[in-house]
Amino acid sequence: MATGMLKAVEAIPGTPLPHGILGGCADVRDVGDVHELMGVEWLALGCCPVRDWPDPCNDESPGDESPGAPAQKEFCRPETEHAAPITVYAGAECSALGWSYEEAREHAEATLALGEQQALEAAFWRDKLAMDTIDLTPDAGPVSVAQGVAALEGCLAESYGGVGTLHVPAGAAALLGCCNLVHENPATGTLRTLAGNCVIIGAGYSAMNTGPGNIPAEPGTAWLYITGPLVIRRGPAETIPDRSASVNIRTNDRRVLVERTYVVGTTCTVCAIQVDVCP
Repeated sequence: MATGMLKAVEAIPGTPLPHGILGGCADVRDVGDVHELMGVEWLALGCCPVRDWPDPCNDESPGDESPGAPAQKEFCRPETEHAAPITVYAGAECSALGWSYEEAREHAEATLALGEQQALEAAFWRDKLAMDTIDLTPDAGPVSVAQGVAALEGCLAESYGGVGTLHVPAGAAALLGCCNLVHENPATGTLRTLAGNCVIIGAGYSAMNTGPGNIPAEPGTAWLYITGPLVIRRGPAETIPDRSASVNIRTNDRRVLVERTYVVGTTCTVCAIQVDVCP
């Protein structure tokens, strides 16, 4: 059938994956302050250990005085952490003869809405997770998914006492169900491990699937990461140009660009481990 005889209908709608980085695991905050969207910094909270102090009444040392120097309480100086901006965009291009500005803008905005989570995941993985992490992979090589989750949760628990975030590529997500590693919280719809950490399953994570230093994973393996909680600052979606003057008069093509800036922050330790996905 000739193309000219086909009836034009609306595009097939899509839905971002429900447990991605913009799902229920992250604290997503819409902000209008341009300064926050240029990057933020803060004093880390929860990374300093809370220690116990022994009861002097239970001191069983002989004599009137304890040997050695008297014990002193330890103090921790909080570190300054920061997060840089990530801008994602979608551009639509078509002949101006067959596409109005309103149609081009609507298409670009819909494209951004569907794909911005995946783009944000890929950028956060590439620029933060893979570049600022402790590699727990043993010398013997990749481990099972269950062993990997256990190692990551242990690493986080040693440095941060609160609920953290497990980052899983979509290509490895099905294996989380093999050992009942994750369950869905019916009240919030989020995925949780048995230890209580929230789970992000990312399409952008799966597209990257790199280890520390952004070295690609070997075939049949995947990388998992764990962090503290996530706070995501989100700016408004901006359309460029914001009016109908969007045609290149030399080519007669119409172009419309829609972009949005995010700032993704997390805290304390980032841990990584390589797992087998083809045991």
